[in-house]
Amino acid sequence: MRGFVVSELKHHSQIPLSTDVPEPKAGPGQVLVDVYSAGLNFFDTLQTQGKYQHKPPLPFVLGTEFAGRISKDSPIPQGCPYKPGDRVFGAGQGTYADKVAADVERIRPLPDSMSYDQGAGLFITWPTSYEALVGRAELKPGEWVLVTAAAGGVGIAAVQLAKVLGAKVIAAAGSDSKIDIAKRYGGADYGVNYSKPGWQKEVLKLTGGKGVDVIYDPVGLINDSLKCIAWKGRALVIGFAAGTIEKNEQSRIPVVWKALLDLFASGKAVPVTYNQIYSLEKLSDGLSAIERRETWGKAIARVRDEPNAKL
Repeated sequence: MRGFVVSELKHHSQIPLSTDVPEPKAGPGQVLVDVYSAGLNFFDTLQTQGKYQHKPPLPFVLGTEFAGRISKDSPIPQGCPYKPGDRVFGAGQGTYADKVAADVERIRPLPDSMSYDQGAGLFITWPTSYEALVGRAELKPGEWVLVTAAAGGVGIAAVQLAKVLGAKVIAAAGSDSKIDIAKRYGGADYGVNYSKPGWQKEVLKLTGGKGVDVIYDPVGLINDSLKCIAWKGRALVIGFAAGTIEKNEQSRIPVVWKALLDLFASGKAVPVTYNQIYSLEKLSDGLSAIERRETWGKAIARVRDEPNAKL
């Protein structure tokens, strides 16, 4: 099968796509999934160089997020709710390939209304964003939220969720075009360009001098953002590791996923994908675009097409 195999640590642009990769074998509690689409993440660019906290033993197949179908030849562990052919999304090491072995507990059913491209970017970003805003910040209707890097895959999910929760959202980004993306696809109420000095004054002006109640920062702008936080405001510093919700909050996982899947089914939240879809052969181009901060929403690699897929 095809796969983006990292056999020695180097920049992704120096790693060719392999065409003779052995198919993965499902371990205990795992199923095999035919990958249709895979989500691109910035940490992929670090992982190929050994600079990311999660370091799989060499050689390994790159990629973490996916959407696809349970393989025809997949074993089905006892108690597994899925059967061969079921549409699913989830996370597992090695998604930049035709097939991946994934833990049953790290996959979910892909809603019928959603394409594989949309589903491929759900598993890491959305539950973390939801739990940050609901579980940590306890966001209330009418509160002000500042979202940094608001046009990115992480930010645009937070913008949508904050709006669904009834907040007034200020999208912060490094260019006017990305602010427009956050407004058009995320529904942000206002935008500020943080490449301009003194942008915090604009936030204070928008909030009537009060400042924002919640800061949602996935890009390391927290110190700058604290200059425009309200009294008793909450600051969320978002980091994306291999998991989704911290280990001590496992009981929240089904609650969060039910809330999210209900929002997707109702159309109140819609995954946003970058308008250029990359093939597996052009994967490095997509990762380079992320490095250059050219993308918005979720960048996706299309691994295979399905004749009747919802596109």
